[in-house]
Amino acid sequence: MADETVHPVTPVEKRKRFQSLKAFLSNGKARVGLVIFVFFLLMAIFAPVVSPYDPNDTNFAQLAAPSARHWLGTTGSGQDVLSQLIWGARTSLTVGILAGVLSTAVAVLIGMYPGYRGGWIDNVLDTVTNIFMVIPSMPLIIVIASYIHSSGPYELVFVIGLTGWAGGARVLRSQALTYRNRDFVVAAKLSGASELGILFGEILPNMLSLIIHVLMGGIIGGIMSEAFLEFLGLGNSSVISWGTMMYWADAGGAMLMGAWWWLLPGGLAIAVVGMSMALMNYGIDQVTNPRLNTASKKKTRKSPKPGGVEIVEP
Repeated sequence: MADETVHPVTPVEKRKRFQSLKAFLSNGKARVGLVIFVFFLLMAIFAPVVSPYDPNDTNFAQLAAPSARHWLGTTGSGQDVLSQLIWGARTSLTVGILAGVLSTAVAVLIGMYPGYRGGWIDNVLDTVTNIFMVIPSMPLIIVIASYIHSSGPYELVFVIGLTGWAGGARVLRSQALTYRNRDFVVAAKLSGASELGILFGEILPNMLSLIIHVLMGGIIGGIMSEAFLEFLGLGNSSVISWGTMMYWADAGGAMLMGAWWWLLPGGLAIAVVGMSMALMNYGIDQVTNPRLNTASKKKTRKSPKPGGVEIVEP
C-alpha cells in the first residue's frame, strides 16, 4: 500500500526556514515594508481604541481644515476624516486580505496541481486560465458587481477573489511544470508517496516564496479593486472604507471646494500599503533568488589590494 503520509519537517529544514526568515528581516527594505503593513494592520484591529471619534458622528463643523482637534479635518457632513481613515482600514484590509487569500487558493488549485498532474486536466484548466487571462479583470469585476445588489464587503471578496486568480495560476503552473521531473519528486514517487503527499510535502514548500508573491499581489489587487468599485458606487456606500471615503469626497465636490484633506487620505493609504507590499516582495526576492543573493554578496564583499587600498570587486 502506498504511503500517503507527509514526512515531518526535519531539523535541517527548520534551520533553513529560520535562516530564510532571518535573512528576510535583515533586509532593510523588507523591514520597512513589514513595519508599515503591521502598522496599518494594528490600526485596523484596534480601530475602536485608537479612533478619536465615532466615524459616523456628524456633530462637527463641516469641511473644517486640519487642526489640533481634527488632524485630517472633517468631511462635508461634519465627520472626522482621521476616524474614517482608521475605521476604513478595517474594511479595506479585510477585503484585500480575504480576496488575496481566495484568489491565491484558486490559483494554487487551478495552476499548481494540474501543472504537476498533467494530462487532460491540465489541458482543460490551462484553457480556462487562458480565457480568464484574455478577459480584462477590472471590466469583468465591474460587470459582475453591477449585477449584485447592495454589494457588501464579503460579496466584493468573492467577486474580486474569483476573478483575480488567472495571473497567479499561470505563474504557479509554469513553476510546477519544472518540478514535475526533479530528482526529489521522482524519489518521492519511487518511495510510494501519493500525489497529494508529493504536492503538499515536496513541491509546495519549494514554491512557498512564489505563492507568497502571488498572495501579496492578490492582497494589494483586492484593496485597489475594492476601492475602485466603491469609488464607482458599485459597493455599499454606507460601509466605511478607503474607497467609500473617496466616493463621498468626489460626490461632495471636495476638490472644487479645495477640501483636499477629504479626498487624499484614502488614496494615500492605499498607495502606502501597496508600497509596503512591494518592499516586502523585494526582501523575499533577495532571500529566495540565488542570483540576487550572489550579486548582493559581491557588492558588499571587499578584497584587500597592495598598498592598503581596498577595492570593491565587480
